[in-house]
Amino acid sequence: MNKIFVALDTPDLAKAKALAESVRRHVGGLKLGLEFFLANGQAGVHEIAALGLPIFLDLKLHDIPNTVAKAVQTLRPLAPAVLTVHASGGRAMLEDAKAAAPTGTKVVAVTTLTSLDGGDLAAIGVARDPHAQVLHLVELARAAGVDGVVCSGEEVAAVHKAWPKGFLVVPGVRPANGSAGDQKRVVTPRAASDAGASILVIGRPITQAEHPADAARAIEATL
Repeated sequence: MNKIFVALDTPDLAKAKALAESVRRHVGGLKLGLEFFLANGQAGVHEIAALGLPIFLDLKLHDIPNTVAKAVQTLRPLAPAVLTVHASGGRAMLEDAKAAAPTGTKVVAVTTLTSLDGGDLAAIGVARDPHAQVLHLVELARAAGVDGVVCSGEEVAAVHKAWPKGFLVVPGVRPANGSAGDQKRVVTPRAASDAGASILVIGRPITQAEHPADAARAIEATL
């Protein structure tokens, strides 16, 4: 199985379709995030899904349990392969999100965003360092019955050890010679895969490359 899910983080439907078409033979799926969804809605998701690759709908839902459950229910016609919610929404929210999801959709809980470090967590009142906070939320997600979590490559080995059967999504992945951009906890695709990642979310190293298909092929070769 190809673990690469390319992040089509653009509100431009035509651009997203062109990127997806160019890399489809070298990736395992397509990730659509909030900016794409707000611009194009369910109709846009259907158009991208028509290309035939699994869809990772990365909406990071976070609200009271009832609201999140109803939001997930509205997404059922899309039947995404993967759907994200925030682990910090609490156990009841996670349980309700999983119960509302379509059969076959993996509901994964976002632990700590890869754009945050220890200083950022302290600023919002979280005393734990990122590693400890991730593992704390992993146990919460596991107890709530969701399918897995989103964590950075720095934590994935420890998360895999704590939850060997969890579906582990690793964003913030960068090739060895790539720029970290706004990500603060990054690893290479191969390192994340070897540490236990189920899928790797890769955006700019592919989508902003001069030749996205060649970039995707090169990353695929390292795996």
